[in-house]
Amino acid sequence: MNQNKQSGFVKWLLITISVLFLFVMLVLPLLVVITQAFKSGVAAYLKAVTDKYTVRALLLTLEATLTAVVVNTIFGLFAAWTITKFKFKGKKLLTTLIDIPVTVSPVIAGLIFILLFGRQSVLYPILKACHIKVVFAVPGIILATVFVTFPFISRELIPVLETEGTDEEEAAALMGAGAFTIFRKITLPHIRWALLYGIVLCTARAMGEFGAVSVLSGHLRGLTNTLPLHVEILFNEFQYVPAFAVSSILVILAIILLVMRSVLEHKGRLRKAVIATVRKRKIMYVELKDINKRMPAIRLPIMSASALNRAG
Repeated sequence: MNQNKQSGFVKWLLITISVLFLFVMLVLPLLVVITQAFKSGVAAYLKAVTDKYTVRALLLTLEATLTAVVVNTIFGLFAAWTITKFKFKGKKLLTTLIDIPVTVSPVIAGLIFILLFGRQSVLYPILKACHIKVVFAVPGIILATVFVTFPFISRELIPVLETEGTDEEEAAALMGAGAFTIFRKITLPHIRWALLYGIVLCTARAMGEFGAVSVLSGHLRGLTNTLPLHVEILFNEFQYVPAFAVSSILVILAIILLVMRSVLEHKGRLRKAVIATVRKRKIMYVELKDINKRMPAIRLPIMSASALNRAG
C-alpha cells in the first residue's frame, strides 16, 4: 500500500515538473509573442505584417524553404535507397557525412561558404565571369538553408527502409518489374509517412534557420533578409511591436507544422500497428499450415463382410 502511494506521488511529481517546464519554456514565450504583437492594436499589427520588407522577407523565406525541401527530398531518397539497398565500401563514411550539418554550428557553416565562394576564394573569378553571386545574395541564402537541413529526410527514411528489407523488391525484380515501377508500387507506399514526416521537419528547420543565413546574407533589407533576420533588425531598431508581429507569423507557421507532424506521427503509428498485425497473422497461418502438413493421416481399418461374419 505504501509502495503504491509512493509510486503515485512520484508519478504526479514528475508530471507537475514536466508541465511547469513546458509552460515556462514553450507556452509562456508564445503567449508573450502574441500579446506583444497586438499590444498597439490590430491596425498596427496589420501594418507591420503587410510592410513591404516583411512581405519580401516572407517570400524569400518561403523560396529558400521550398528549394531546400525539394533538393533534400531528392537527396534523401537517393541517399536512403543507396545506404539500405546496396552493399559497398564506404557506406559508414557516407552515413557519417550525412550527419555533419547536425554537428557543425550553422555560423561555422556560413563562414565556410564565405571562404568557399567569397572574394578570396579560388572559385570567385569563375563565379564572377559567369555572373553568379553567392555571398550576400539569394543563392547564398538558399545554399545555407539546404546545407543545414539535408539530413532530416534521409534520417527519417533510412530506419524505415532497413526495417522493410529487400524481399519484396527482389521478388518484383525477378518478375520483370523495372526500378521505377518497384519504387512507385512497393517502396514508396512503405516510406510514405516517414517521407512526409521528414519533409515537415525539414520545412520547420528551414523556416527558422538563422545562423548560417545571417553570416551569408549581409543583412540587406528587402534583398537578403529572411523572416528571422527581419525580426532581429526590427528588434535592434527598438521597433518591438513590429518585431513581435513578424515573429507571430513564424509562430503561426510553427503551429501548423506541429499539427501536421502530430497527424503524420499518428498515421504512421496506425500503419505500423496494421503491418505488425498482418505479419503476425501471416506467421500464424504459415505455422498452422505447416503443422497440418506434418500431422499423420488417421486411417481406420476397414474390415470386409466375410471377416465380420467370421468375427461374429
